[in-house]
Amino acid sequence: MASNIEELTINYSEDGIDVVKELDKVVLSKGAWSTIMFRYQDWNRAKSEYGPDKYSIRRYQKRNGEYLSKSKFNISSKAQAKAIIDALTGWVDD
Repeated sequence: MASNIEELTINYSEDGIDVVKELDKVVLSKGAWSTIMFRYQDWNRAKSEYGPDKYSIRRYQKRNGEYLSKSKFNISSKAQAKAIIDALTGWVDD
């Protein structure tokens, strides 16, 4: 596991193929509990190409100098991301 927040990634490889490819990340909060939002793509084995962009919000706890993954929420489509954005915009603009 990573000891530095910048080292945290959701990249994942199997058999030399990046099956989860991180495209970007934003650190939403730092500290003993940190939250990071990732933009990524999954490898589609059947089509031999990457699928559409997906998003994940992940929480990490730093314990004994190492970040441990504690929870995650995956946003599976642009439509779902836009619905979340609309809901949050409505709440924070009130």
